[in-house]
Amino acid sequence: MATQTTGPATGRTYDREAVRTLLDRARSAGRDSLTAPEGKAIADAYGIPVPGEALATSADEAVSLAVELGLPVVAKIVSPDILHKTEAGGVEVGIATPEAAADAYRRIVANARAYNADAEIVGVQLQQQVTGGHEVIIGATTDPTFGKIVVFGLGGVLVEVLKDVTFRMAPITPEEARAQVEDIRAVEVLRGVRGAAGADLDRLADVLSRLSDLVTDFPEIAEADLNPVFADASGAVAADLRFVLDFDPPAPPKRFERAEILTAMERVFKPRSIAIIGASNEAGKIGHSVIKNIVDGGYAGAVHPVNPKAPEVYGHKAYASISDVPGDVDVAVFAIPAKFVASALEEAGAKGVAAAILIPSGFAETGEQELQDEVLAIARRHGVRLLGPNIYGYYYTPEKLSATFCTPYDVAGGTALTSQSGGIGMAILGYSRSTRTGVSAIVGVGNKADIDEDDLLTFFGQDDNTNAIAMHLEDLKDGRAFVEAAREVVPKKPVVVLKAGRTSAGARAAGSHTGALAGDDKVYDDILRQAGVVRAPGLNELLEFGRALPVLPTPKGENIVIITGAGGSGVLLSDAVIDNGMSLYEIPPDLDASFRAFIPPFGAAGNPVDITGGEPPSTYENTIRLGLDDDNVHALILGYWHTIVTPPMVFAKLVANVVGEARARGIDKPVVASLSGDTEVEEAAQYLFEHGVVAYPYTTEKPVQVLGAKYRWARSAGLL
Repeated sequence: MATQTTGPATGRTYDREAVRTLLDRARSAGRDSLTAPEGKAIADAYGIPVPGEALATSADEAVSLAVELGLPVVAKIVSPDILHKTEAGGVEVGIATPEAAADAYRRIVANARAYNADAEIVGVQLQQQVTGGHEVIIGATTDPTFGKIVVFGLGGVLVEVLKDVTFRMAPITPEEARAQVEDIRAVEVLRGVRGAAGADLDRLADVLSRLSDLVTDFPEIAEADLNPVFADASGAVAADLRFVLDFDPPAPPKRFERAEILTAMERVFKPRSIAIIGASNEAGKIGHSVIKNIVDGGYAGAVHPVNPKAPEVYGHKAYASISDVPGDVDVAVFAIPAKFVASALEEAGAKGVAAAILIPSGFAETGEQELQDEVLAIARRHGVRLLGPNIYGYYYTPEKLSATFCTPYDVAGGTALTSQSGGIGMAILGYSRSTRTGVSAIVGVGNKADIDEDDLLTFFGQDDNTNAIAMHLEDLKDGRAFVEAAREVVPKKPVVVLKAGRTSAGARAAGSHTGALAGDDKVYDDILRQAGVVRAPGLNELLEFGRALPVLPTPKGENIVIITGAGGSGVLLSDAVIDNGMSLYEIPPDLDASFRAFIPPFGAAGNPVDITGGEPPSTYENTIRLGLDDDNVHALILGYWHTIVTPPMVFAKLVANVVGEARARGIDKPVVASLSGDTEVEEAAQYLFEHGVVAYPYTTEKPVQVLGAKYRWARSAGLL
């Protein structure tokens, strides 16, 4: 047997030559699927357990083989032209006698011929009947965004009704496979409930990772269904196999090496010179707004307006063509109609421009795909990277750069925000201004003809001016490249994604259970989580996570304590902790006694610690300091209730002081606060935010949601 260690499963050996021979035979025959015996041969080559089986080509042979295999048996049509055997009446189960085997053979062949008169009938497969245990589905498909993905879920009608399935991007390690198996909602069913025997989860994970290796090694396997797989305490057996082939898949998106991406992005975000093609002196025109924002924003590099009809634009010498600009140009911002972009880009490419910022609309988003393709081809020929088209431009505050026709923004900070939509980009801008969010960058990607989220992740991941990345996207051009970039970035800084379009209305139609299940937003959900990305459920959460995660220190453990001045808030905060995947610390007796020393007799220690609403500032101060000083407490949630005894700004300043003193002593824990009260709590919440405490007025859910997002990132980054 020819063997080779393959994939992430170190030490495994597979008979790859056997699989190669079978697939080459199918290719030569012009087939897009494998027969059941071929499927068994592939399963055998990769160590995937299947029942004993044999091929009958006559009714008499069916009888002898059924007896030899051991009754009862299952009979299935074998035809390269019939993929869905059940639909064709090509499957019978529970064949318990020799006579029944002969009758089943005749019926199945007759049904198949009635279903497809032209089908090639190879014979009928007799298979040992597997029953009992738990029925699951294990599969793989080729996702248009992420490439090869593997699927696991409950089988039978449950997979159709409940769709309790999980997805991972292949290849996966055995450890990742085990986590995937345990990720379904009904995993307790597989473990065994109400006296029922459980399944061997390690064996299920082994089958899943072997299938992952198979489809990784042989990309022409477009879809694979192991359905059903029967699993019990002694192992797992794939009772039915289906393999769909594609020998002519679409070409993958162009990939750039990391060094190439960083070289180009450095010139985009830190340009020494910028040309504005279409710069104008006429107020109200995009070309005027762009040059005005760049100049007035304080950009220190060279600014070169390009306008053949004006000797000077906004106080700068203008040039008839970018070719006439002296010296090198790093970035060309295009503010001209779409129909003129191609010819101007030819000149920019000849000039050696690193990147073209294509603000104009009128490309693929309006049906002009050919024009967009032409522009991209020109860019590729000259080595120019394109941002856009159909964008508002971009901001990079460390360089005081507002290369946009929208309003300028100059509050520098550590959050990089990107959006696929111009409207969402304006929401980001308005929110940032309203909350005084410090940003390193705001970037529109628009049609993503070239530069996309994985390029930006690669840059922001190593950018010293950025410590969190928040992205709005409607799709990913190359999901696999995005995941690879995210895996590099997540251990260093949080990546938050708002994925729009969470329904399956636009999903690709698929010819198998696995493919149909993959036409769902859960593919994005599972694979982004696999990459360590924090997914935001809505726009407000994206913006809040982007604003707040850089403020919060990384927690060092899972023990969370709530300190509240209002019992009702404590209950809601407790619910929110559980809802966001965290747990309340079970306070030990000594710490409980220490809290009780500071709160009134009618208060409540435990967790939440309820100090009651009428307490003076000292009670808040003492209990918060106690929580910060205890090494076993890893994060604090504060619930404040507006009273005359402790007014909002008094509360805010004392919390800021206590937290600041602790940080000066090397105690840096995440602290979030919920403020209930009159409008004065708004100012108090803003003050706390500015002093490193994430605080919100009028809500118990939002501060805990932000803390939960920080925890999800910290777990993904391996920091807990």
